[in-house]
Amino acid sequence: MMKMKLLIIIFSVLLLLLFARLWMGQGSYPDIWYLEKQIETQNAANDEQSERNRKLEAEVIGLSTKDDAIEEYARDELGMIRRGETFYHVILKDQKKPVKPTPATQSNVE
Repeated sequence: MMKMKLLIIIFSVLLLLLFARLWMGQGSYPDIWYLEKQIETQNAANDEQSERNRKLEAEVIGLSTKDDAIEEYARDELGMIRRGETFYHVILKDQKKPVKPTPATQSNVE
């Protein structure tokens, strides 16, 4: 009978140690939950970067193959105008931000 009680105590201590390892330390449930949350966050960041890369790739392909795309980019981003065009920049007093400039075709009035 004494051996049976000793065996039960030993198995109880071993079981307690196994459950303690399950809930604390490396590889425990809270540790796994934390790592899963990090994976979700990283996957979201990767998706955002993939979308950004896709847009940049499309823009590069457009700029390398189409003259109209190059002209549009030069006008919008660099403020360039064609020969024979006059640039008009209108600033309204009520406006805090200036309006994006648009080139206008120059008339033949001298």
